[in-house]
Amino acid sequence: MQLTTDLLNSIAERVIKEQKGVSRQEAEAIMDYPDLDAICDAADKITRSLQPATVDSCSIVNARSGLCGEDCKWCAQSRHYSTGCKSYEFLPYEDTLSAARHNEREGIRRFSLVTSGRTLSPASLKEFCRQYERLTAETGLYLCASMGLLNREDIQALKEAGVKRYHCNMETSRKVFATLCSTHTPDDKLRTIGYAREAGMEICSGGIIGMGETPADRIDFAFELAELNPDSVPINILNPIPGTPLESTPLISEEEIIRTAAVFRFILPRQSIRFAGGRMRLSDKSMERMMRGGVNGVLMGDMLTTVSNQIADDRKLFVKAGWKF
Repeated sequence: MQLTTDLLNSIAERVIKEQKGVSRQEAEAIMDYPDLDAICDAADKITRSLQPATVDSCSIVNARSGLCGEDCKWCAQSRHYSTGCKSYEFLPYEDTLSAARHNEREGIRRFSLVTSGRTLSPASLKEFCRQYERLTAETGLYLCASMGLLNREDIQALKEAGVKRYHCNMETSRKVFATLCSTHTPDDKLRTIGYAREAGMEICSGGIIGMGETPADRIDFAFELAELNPDSVPINILNPIPGTPLESTPLISEEEIIRTAAVFRFILPRQSIRFAGGRMRLSDKSMERMMRGGVNGVLMGDMLTTVSNQIADDRKLFVKAGWKF
């Protein structure tokens, strides 16, 4: 199709009215449209029409680190690679509580424990459920969990301990995923997400861009996420980590990152689309453009094996981009 700025704005108005994402043909035309500001402005109109005026904020703590048996090529925590990643079985609860209370004081709404590894042993599940029970009693945070490929019973135990949202990234399109991980499949992920849905949890699922995929692959991924229909879609930017198979992967441009987030908004109009890992390398101008171009959520504070932007700097960004916090 031959896209113009007027047609782009007309498509955005239709998305707002119908609260339904664009077609594949439209998404491809938008991805290729040369006027990036026009794309972002239209995506911003969709976002501010269909999303709350307050930034959807969340934070995480690395509750178990390293020694993961999976072979995800991007990950510092896999034991298949030598990355110098710190390893521990449990973060002491006092440290977890301290992080939770700090984030709560800063006004961050959601807080998640994240664990390395394919799944949890019965003993580990019991310990983390105990921690969630205490966090429920000792904070007012909305609690999330990211603990791998759990079964139905494990998910239910987390729900009863106070977890309201489960995070399980699909990571990339099915086609690309098969080239990056051999120890589990997208269907394994979908199974756990289904258990979380059955338990009444919200779903957070997105992925990583910049792992060698094409723009068409990113469109595939966005449509696969639309079919999954999660509540939240985190967009991570690959941070090539020395020692992993992707350590020499060329960085994608800031324009590609901005464009991808905006196109995701056209395909996923009702989801919270959030900055996640890797955004530290973006300029302030690019981050503001994304916050005015489809993004309405932010993962704040430290990430798993990298450091994120400072909370105070994020606050300034939100205000400058016209969002409440």
